[in-house]
Amino acid sequence: MIEERKEILDKYQLVVGLEIHTQLSTLSKAYSGDKNEFGSLPNSNTCPLTLGHPGTLPRINEQVIESAIKLGLATNCAISREMHFARKNYFYADLPKGYQITQDTTPICTAGKLVVKGADNTDKTIRITRIHIEEDAGKSIHDQDPYNTLVDLNRAGVPLLEVVSEPDIRTLEEAYNFLAEVRRLVRYLEICDGNMEEGSMRCDANVSVMLKGSDTYGKRCEVKNMNSLRNVQRAIDFEMKRQIKIIEAGGQVYQETRSFDAVNGITFTLRDKEDAHDYRYFPEPDIQPLSVTQEEIDAVKAGMPPLPRVLFEKYTSQLKLSDYDANLIIDAKPIALYFEELITLTKNYKAAANWMMGEIKSHLNHNAIDIESFPLSPKRIAELIELIDQDLVSSSSAAQQLFPKMLENPEKSPKEIAEAENLLQKSDDDWLLNLAKQALEKYPDKVEAYKNGNKGLLGLFMGEVMKLSERKANPKMSTEILKKLLDS
Repeated sequence: MIEERKEILDKYQLVVGLEIHTQLSTLSKAYSGDKNEFGSLPNSNTCPLTLGHPGTLPRINEQVIESAIKLGLATNCAISREMHFARKNYFYADLPKGYQITQDTTPICTAGKLVVKGADNTDKTIRITRIHIEEDAGKSIHDQDPYNTLVDLNRAGVPLLEVVSEPDIRTLEEAYNFLAEVRRLVRYLEICDGNMEEGSMRCDANVSVMLKGSDTYGKRCEVKNMNSLRNVQRAIDFEMKRQIKIIEAGGQVYQETRSFDAVNGITFTLRDKEDAHDYRYFPEPDIQPLSVTQEEIDAVKAGMPPLPRVLFEKYTSQLKLSDYDANLIIDAKPIALYFEELITLTKNYKAAANWMMGEIKSHLNHNAIDIESFPLSPKRIAELIELIDQDLVSSSSAAQQLFPKMLENPEKSPKEIAEAENLLQKSDDDWLLNLAKQALEKYPDKVEAYKNGNKGLLGLFMGEVMKLSERKANPKMSTEILKKLLDS
């Protein structure tokens, strides 16, 4: 039965386009001076404009334009030089003026693309149709009163950027990775915190299926109400199978808007899908057409941080780090920026990555802190790596003894601490030779066994040397001396 079901699923090709709403981290709303702040008392961040009073005039928030240009540049979009705003008319119970100020025919960003990893770990280019500016609606609350729906208008008018992809996504992995990459970008650009659980980033998925080999898309359904990367995957997976089941039974998929029930893992009908004409778009008469100059675009570009994809290419191509290490480092911007500074201070890039993903990340996780609160500067970590590279301390001693002491004394150099704690390795030839002889004299029978071919006994002799030296012997030099003595 399972095999038959798999055979049926394998007949069809999934087709997905995503619409990602990113709530901008501006101080004020898109077209008014109201505070843009999550968690305020209900209906405390409102003014006559937000409340839809007659005679109020909107004014565009310049930081919204700058944020849109940043995201457009980061997603390889063309930036529109001239644009108009429009009214999207719809019954919004939680947007008192009854329409949304958005962009219709002239979105600020067009024709972009993002490269993500597909199911087989190969690169897949997902085209971006547009990124446009609009305002959010308020929030309807259904679970606090048994008889009434409550409305909080704090979110009404909060600025959004909507990223609309082409229907280029073909697998659940591509959908997940595209959404994750957009979230990572807005966090790098510091224009949105990307917190899907709080609603500051939301995703709708347009899902359809078609027979493999066909070039005709099936009827799409838009799925809303997904509050995590994983739930986006779950919703698309269910919706794909639901549509295939309908088609296989001889039915027809109808275009509609559906919601996702995360508890039961199913989608359900909300309403018939609207088309653009249902919204009665027309030019917003209260906001003048907006012009963006090339000089303004260049100024925004100059202030942008290094982006994840660029850093990934740099770390894998130039620094020769593994894909795994590079992805871990670029996952969060603060970690990447710390690493960027660190690699200007040391050329041992692999060691730098190991310390970042090992002891440093462990300390951050254990203490539930961000890298901004980490007490050691990149300079101190570079000095620690240099001590190891110079064979002045062993890797194990550095991790187990020196690093914890450095955390307690961040103002001191690792060499100063190593000297004070008697952790520096000794490389005196005569002293090491004497220790090696003592180690071999303690195990004459093992020396004989080594000479008869049991080379694994070298570890026993090294252990004895380290014990005699109180772990201060240079391991590399000690090993060479032991081998010379044993082979002579």
